[in-house]
Amino acid sequence: MKNFELSFSFLTGTASLGTAITVSCDKTVTVTLAYDFRDRPLTLTADANPGDAVSLTVRPHRIELRVNGALLDEEWPCGRLDVTPDTPVSGGFPMTVTEIAPECPADLPFVTRAGIRTADIRLPGVNIGDCIPFSDDTSVSDNRYHLFYLYDRHHHGSKWGLGAHQWAHVSTADFVTWDEHPMAVAVTEPWEGSICTGSVVRAGDKFYAWYAVRMSDGSPARMTCAVSEDNAHFVKSGRYFTLPDAYEPSSARDPKVVELDGKFHMFVTTTRLESGNGCLAHLVSDTADFAEFEDCGTILEWDDGNQPECPDWFAMGGYYYLIYSIHGTARYLYSKSPFDGWIKPEEDKIPCGRVPKAACLGDKRIFAGFVTDRGYAGDVIFVDTIQNGDGTLGFVPFEA
Repeated sequence: MKNFELSFSFLTGTASLGTAITVSCDKTVTVTLAYDFRDRPLTLTADANPGDAVSLTVRPHRIELRVNGALLDEEWPCGRLDVTPDTPVSGGFPMTVTEIAPECPADLPFVTRAGIRTADIRLPGVNIGDCIPFSDDTSVSDNRYHLFYLYDRHHHGSKWGLGAHQWAHVSTADFVTWDEHPMAVAVTEPWEGSICTGSVVRAGDKFYAWYAVRMSDGSPARMTCAVSEDNAHFVKSGRYFTLPDAYEPSSARDPKVVELDGKFHMFVTTTRLESGNGCLAHLVSDTADFAEFEDCGTILEWDDGNQPECPDWFAMGGYYYLIYSIHGTARYLYSKSPFDGWIKPEEDKIPCGRVPKAACLGDKRIFAGFVTDRGYAGDVIFVDTIQNGDGTLGFVPFEA
């Protein structure tokens, strides 16, 4: 399918581009696009006033609805749309259809901002989902707290319910103001149903963003990574990782990669086939791209089929901590050993919204999670971590 832009002035009535795209203007502009991928069309909406300039950009992997140049809604298609720039327009108001150039991989629909307040991280019409904080004092990240998060529209309803999530990225040096960076990992192919949760790890002078891709066709998710030299501009590797045969592959997700003593360890949410229990598979490699790896069994096996999600792991004050979530609620274990001997504290839950993870800024270890708002995703929430003498943790609302 060609890339094209449909433009018109906001006027009362309905107009169509063939039978595939219908635009109606009343108090809002509503656009429906009929793809052969699903029976139900995709729908985009935006508020507008009489005379406003409205444009719809249609690409094979993304649709953007703008009013007076402002991006107000998005969708992510798959399949065939029976439209070309030559398709005739009919209906109550005129529209102009223009073929546009294919998008370059680096040309992402995201306008970066600098010096924004914490309350303004969330963009209008956008929800903050799973949070993926990262910090690395020794690198070009320059002692900043980096917050990658799942950029969500329509509360997981985009792309016929596949989510079409992407990794957005902001960072701060003081938790007072934040800088917004380019979209770290975007949906760039129609077969990508969603860019799911993962982790960032530094290896030498490169940064690896590991994640799972929810597939549009319903096939098992693919685990892969994107690579960056500045922790801001990531390029998808195009390489995909498969779990060993001991684990159920279709639900494998949430890869957490950490470095310890020159080795890279990956923990993956899955199910151990022998027991049927949800678990975190533990793999180790000499390289951050896991071209070759050793299966170390599980770092955590749950006592039933529930899968421990969105793992995190860190060392702190002579102890090691393993974080995981069950039904969105985060829990922690601690040990004097990095990968075994886990102790469950009497109070093991982490009160930081849903599926939180942690990173450091200075001497503070700060968890980031999300609170829901009328469905999946909403606003980000932060809590500070207090380590007790016995290795247990306490949590208090974070104050900059």
